[in-house]
Amino acid sequence: MDIKYDRRSFIKTSTVGVAGAALPLTMVELAFAKPSDNFTFAYISDSHIQQIKGNQFVRNWDRGLIRAVAETNLLTPKPDFVIFGGDLAQMGSKPELDHGAELLSKLNGKVYHVMGEHDYYLDLGEYWSKLFGKQYYSFEHKGVHFVVLNSILTHDEWTFNRWPTAQQRMAEMAGLDNPNGSPFMVGVKQREWLKKDLAKVKKDTPVVVFSHSPLQKIYKGWNFWTDDAEEVQALLAPFDKVTVFYGHVHQIQYNQIGNIAFTSAMATAWPWPYPQSYAQAQQLLPKLTVQMNRADPFFERDATGWQFIDVNSGRASATFNLYNNKVRTVAFDPQAGHPMDKTYQDPDKRIQPQTHY
Repeated sequence: MDIKYDRRSFIKTSTVGVAGAALPLTMVELAFAKPSDNFTFAYISDSHIQQIKGNQFVRNWDRGLIRAVAETNLLTPKPDFVIFGGDLAQMGSKPELDHGAELLSKLNGKVYHVMGEHDYYLDLGEYWSKLFGKQYYSFEHKGVHFVVLNSILTHDEWTFNRWPTAQQRMAEMAGLDNPNGSPFMVGVKQREWLKKDLAKVKKDTPVVVFSHSPLQKIYKGWNFWTDDAEEVQALLAPFDKVTVFYGHVHQIQYNQIGNIAFTSAMATAWPWPYPQSYAQAQQLLPKLTVQMNRADPFFERDATGWQFIDVNSGRASATFNLYNNKVRTVAFDPQAGHPMDKTYQDPDKRIQPQTHY
């Protein structure tokens, strides 16, 4: 099927019943030449459900997922499906995954799942897979080819040989700025699968990829990084329109690399600061990415809010409605040849990053 995109704006907040609230939720519309072909999906990510003991869980974090699920069910029009972007659990335990799965079961409609490192490194995804199925796969929906990747794998030596217990392996991978951690990757086996999967897809078919880590190299110290990102990007390069959605970073990021538009999902749990606010940071975000105005990990709801993603041209346009912040849009500018922040592109207009951590 030959799909053509129009360039009309997706955002019509009057049609979304809860658009005025600050919610940890992404709403995505793919807009086609025929409005009747348009469809939406919702994206929720990074809930980090953490068990205290028994049936007690860290309240702030499961409350974020409960709210996101409830508001997703109120969306009008109803999304065709929901993506959960990974890190459902914090330490990968059965109680955490069961509790998260129970909360997600309240969603009305089809849910697709992405593997996060917090879901994986306790038992290498065994229990997660029993609950949710394959760790990587693809599906078709209304003329769009969707791909879900497990991007949080790492070297066999680190995974199987280094740690005396599975609990320590999970704890090491869960730590931020931990020199004992290991960079993520998609891996040879999965890249070979992806090559075969994409070989069946026409080059003018819109392709949307979901991963947990960014499929680009942002900041290695915090594992905002995928070691084989360039190899994956090369497999996607022949296609006219590609969009990659990812979680993991708990902050707004947007970037364009060739034909590939990258955009992150905010977390339902807590925000992370930007790497340049960290005194020991050796690498900053991609230079074309404009950071959001705030990311304060000491304020639990900072960096949570609506994200409206319009993929009408194959280059994602992201409109964010953040808690206690102005609505902002980051979109590809054809004249500039890279993403531009409609309000805060000028450095003089940006709020400086937090520096107290």
